[in-house]
Amino acid sequence: MISNLLYKEIRLAAHPNLFIFTLMGPLILIPGYPYTMIFLFSLIGNFVNLMYTRENNDIYYSTLLPLKRAEVVLGKWLVLLVSQLLTIVISLPFAFLRLQLLSQPNPVGLEANTAFYGFGLMIFACFNFIFLTSYFQTVYKVGASFLKGLVPATLVAIIVEVLVHFPKLAWLDAVTFDGQIKQLPILAAGILIYSVAMWATYKLSVRRFSQVNL
Repeated sequence: MISNLLYKEIRLAAHPNLFIFTLMGPLILIPGYPYTMIFLFSLIGNFVNLMYTRENNDIYYSTLLPLKRAEVVLGKWLVLLVSQLLTIVISLPFAFLRLQLLSQPNPVGLEANTAFYGFGLMIFACFNFIFLTSYFQTVYKVGASFLKGLVPATLVAIIVEVLVHFPKLAWLDAVTFDGQIKQLPILAAGILIYSVAMWATYKLSVRRFSQVNL
């Protein structure tokens, strides 16, 4: 069922911009760039995708299929999950390549290191919970839902980029092996927060969508 839902979403309902914004990993190779923008671009891609869903009336179409409302929510939830995990996976080779090509530290903010991915998962978690649960209250107010989720997610990204400029938190910017081992608790926290947030996002979205009169 999950594979069929994902197949339907990608082949019939996905907007091309979703794929474009998922492929922003190479931005890690740009010197002096705020790398958390890679995560924010992924948020924009998912917003455009759900806006496309609204314009094509895909939610209504999906409810006409032999699907439960929970499965309709699951399809959109899966697209969000898969696109964000792909954003991370695609960026990883470029993060390793950056270490080989660029010896200078990033003057703007956080390096593409272990802490970077932990914070990235936190940015995703913050956005997903607010955006998707707000969207499934009406399945029409995509723009308002996006802004509700984007503002706190952007604030988290700004805070993360600023933190590494404090001397006592400089270890967050480390790219050495020992330095990144020290950052593992942040990655673990990011994975935990993301997992819990995605579970809560799905459950609350299903509850809210069950009350929507299409």
